[in-house]
Amino acid sequence: MKKTQQKEIENVTNITGVRQIELWRRDDLQHPRLDEVAEEVPVALVYNGISHVVMMASPKDLEYFALGFSLSEGIIESPRDIFGMDVVPSCNGLEVQIELSSRRFMGLKERRRALAGRTGCGVCGVEQLNDIGKPVQPLPFTQTFDLNKLDDALRHLNNFQPVGQLTGCTHAAAWMLPSGELVGGHEDVGRHVALDKLLGRRSQEGESWQQGAVLVSSRASYEMVQKSAMCGVEILFAVSAATTLAVEVAERCNLTLVGFCKPGRATVYTHPQRLSN
Repeated sequence: MKKTQQKEIENVTNITGVRQIELWRRDDLQHPRLDEVAEEVPVALVYNGISHVVMMASPKDLEYFALGFSLSEGIIESPRDIFGMDVVPSCNGLEVQIELSSRRFMGLKERRRALAGRTGCGVCGVEQLNDIGKPVQPLPFTQTFDLNKLDDALRHLNNFQPVGQLTGCTHAAAWMLPSGELVGGHEDVGRHVALDKLLGRRSQEGESWQQGAVLVSSRASYEMVQKSAMCGVEILFAVSAATTLAVEVAERCNLTLVGFCKPGRATVYTHPQRLSN
């Protein structure tokens, strides 16, 4: 077998987004071995024939990603604004071809941004700094959450990362009921993309954003807060820390932001009145 670094050996499955490649371990540089590596591909979201954004993402659940991105970026108000969607191969990746309503497409053209993202980058390519932190309607205070229910959810979050369990290379976003049960989750190499997939799926299925919270395996950046708030999510739990801009946006839009979520531990950054222990 030819020992070429990162030689593709076998396409394990396009569905799971995992490939086997040849690699070397530090303790044995003379003998290559096979291991699983997460796929990362350019995904272009094309609205009515015009490419709007290119993101690096895992090549699965892309319809949910496109729907969630469209909602969380304010391109559409509901899934009904999308008349059709197809995922097709492109020259170097994949395209999600989306047919928008005429009204929504006109609005998109007025504020069109040519984003060229890194892995799930939420700000790459914005035309002006003023485009960052766009206003979000303040959230209502309609629910509460018992932090004692968080620990069980944290223990089961990994169940929504089959690719991550094989490769150690994905983030997860899941919906957590007040009981602590996780009902639906998605993973991706990009944390923003994983969240968009979750938002898209729940919106497509007509699920309510009340009676629950979002739990993510990553840090809480401002984009994660803003995307959640745009879809009506009142509580966001993150396994890692939050950034200062995330805290500012969460405070402004009435979102309860919680970071450093580990069994028996959590740091509440904003609006603790929704929480109890």
